[in-house]
Amino acid sequence: MTARTGADPRPLTGEPLSLDLLNTRWVQDGEPADLFAGAAGLSRVQGLALWLESAGLADRFRADAATLVHLLTAREALARAVADPADESARALLDAVLEHGRIRVTFTAEGAGERAEFADPTWGPAWTAARGHLDLLGTSPDRIRVCASPTCGLHFHDVSREGTRRWCGAACGDRDGAPRHNARTRER
Repeated sequence: MTARTGADPRPLTGEPLSLDLLNTRWVQDGEPADLFAGAAGLSRVQGLALWLESAGLADRFRADAATLVHLLTAREALARAVADPADESARALLDAVLEHGRIRVTFTAEGAGERAEFADPTWGPAWTAARGHLDLLGTSPDRIRVCASPTCGLHFHDVSREGTRRWCGAACGDRDGAPRHNARTRER
């Protein structure tokens, strides 16, 4: 189990695991920030420990250098796959991450179950995030979004009833929409 390293500095958390991993990179005060590269004064491994904790994985996986390297590989694969789902090299990279784990079907007191298995547990978080992306693609691929604000770039799963959400949150929507609203108001 990993000790809490502080408050999560990311502006958007709680998205499905694959998108939450992508959101470990964001823009802060006009500058790129990376939870795994010193954001908020955290070391790379502290950033990983914080992410594992926020993702509910800290009790199953260690925050160490090997886990971080594998997670960065998964993040790159996911970023490329989300940016261009037809990119064959992105699919190959994602498949390479998925090669490091498997689902084992089990029989439980409740009936059928499954558990993930890894020959090398340092691949666990990376594989889990990649597998989560496959689940999103299987249920709602058209609801995977990038914030419409040109200065944001965060990813989210659109769970709105109509499926028309454009921004990662109210702050980006206000920042993007307020100038247009003000311009319309002045025209009247």
